[in-house]
Amino acid sequence: MGVRSPTGATTRTDTLRWPDRASPVTDQQSLQGDIRRVSYYNEETGFCVLQVHVAGWRDPVTLVGRTTAVQAGEQFQAKGRWIVDARYGRQFRADELQTFAPTTAEGMQRYLASGAIRGIGPKLAERMVALYGDKLLDILNQHPDLLLHVRGIGPKKLADIKEAWEQTRHVRRIMLFLYEHGVSTARAFRIYRRYGDQAIEKIRENPYRLADDIWGIGFKTADQLAQRLGIDPHSTQRAEAATLHVLQQAAHNGHCALPRPILIQQVEQLTEIPESVIETALEGLLEQQRLIQDRLDDEVALWLPRLHRAEWTIAHEIHRLQHTPQHPLTGIRVERALPWVQERLGIALAAQQIEAVRQAVTQKVLVVTGGPGVGKTTIVRSIVEIFSAKGKSCVLAAPTGRAAKRLEETTGRPAKTIHRLLEFSPQDGGFRRGPDHPLQGDLFVLDETSMLDVSLAASFLRAVPAHACLVLVGDVDQLPSVGPGSVLADLIGSQAVPVV
Repeated sequence: MGVRSPTGATTRTDTLRWPDRASPVTDQQSLQGDIRRVSYYNEETGFCVLQVHVAGWRDPVTLVGRTTAVQAGEQFQAKGRWIVDARYGRQFRADELQTFAPTTAEGMQRYLASGAIRGIGPKLAERMVALYGDKLLDILNQHPDLLLHVRGIGPKKLADIKEAWEQTRHVRRIMLFLYEHGVSTARAFRIYRRYGDQAIEKIRENPYRLADDIWGIGFKTADQLAQRLGIDPHSTQRAEAATLHVLQQAAHNGHCALPRPILIQQVEQLTEIPESVIETALEGLLEQQRLIQDRLDDEVALWLPRLHRAEWTIAHEIHRLQHTPQHPLTGIRVERALPWVQERLGIALAAQQIEAVRQAVTQKVLVVTGGPGVGKTTIVRSIVEIFSAKGKSCVLAAPTGRAAKRLEETTGRPAKTIHRLLEFSPQDGGFRRGPDHPLQGDLFVLDETSMLDVSLAASFLRAVPAHACLVLVGDVDQLPSVGPGSVLADLIGSQAVPVV
């Protein structure tokens, strides 16, 4: 049986297969028809559950997918798979979903009656279809003033209908533009949510902006779209985008910056853009302050601004803590405290451990490092015991939940993740604790510091009060950070803080 699609193509619906009950998922297929009911639609995500009719099929089909605003009466085309949901049964899960204005009188009436066009309700939709029938779509597109012949439509309502219909058509044009250029439904929805009515203009102007603005779209996807749009492959625009991509990839691999010659070489390998164009792109990005140039180990290097800012913040905050003269244990008699804590805990500290405890109760910032078995836990227990005996507040934290739990078990004192300590806010993606709302405490012990990336380290240090002492514990040979930077190794290498 042949069915004519909204684009005019004819397909056979008798080749479409219901999923076998024994198999929860089938191979990818295409489906098309009209939307009878919108059971669920989320404006934030575009996720929808639709009841649809496929010509030649007796039973309705449940279709789930993502699209822009969808209404009953519209036609659709979808590519996806049949699934058998444990709770809802057979469904067609669409990987790609496009909707089209209805072309039949019945579809138009259902569409307009659904409230899709502001100012048109069920009764008015019925009168419009009764007067113009299958020609109503052409009337709306080409001759909307003829709607004045419909009872209940005057000049003001006509103006409202024309504005709403044009808005609907504009959204469809944007989505069709994105589909035609290979953008998936989910990404197209995110693009429209971000750019709105300006989507086509912004993308034509610079498709590479998608990599910066849209979650889930990187350089490669934006580059494919740019090629479809005919962007010069040796353009400065492409070189700028590739440069940012290379630095972002370096950050994913733990590097906050790249030496300028290496960066140019990697961009050239990725894009085959001439070095002269890449140099021009670098100067443009520096002028736009989308890159920062500084020195790294006697070489000129380039940073993404957020990473350069994070590294600068770490250095600044360490300096702030070290040069605040207050110390929570000012006047402590170290020679009496050391034997006291050993007796208190029933331990005998080794010479290196004694030195670590001595430094911790006299210095503002200390790094305690070394491999397994060197006694880092014993050092931490001794330091915390001395501070607590003097009535000082001790705060213990670690980058992960597992590390925090282990720290709590080995010290017998409460420990938190850094995110929980800083009161992470899912709503804005930031921390409630910071310079304007610092943490409360006299001693801060941070374990597994090798796991810290520069951004989290910067956020943590900004929240430590100026009078407090800070002890950073970790092994540079274990558990590297997931994000960019090697905070512990860099602090040790800087010789800016005492290390034991």
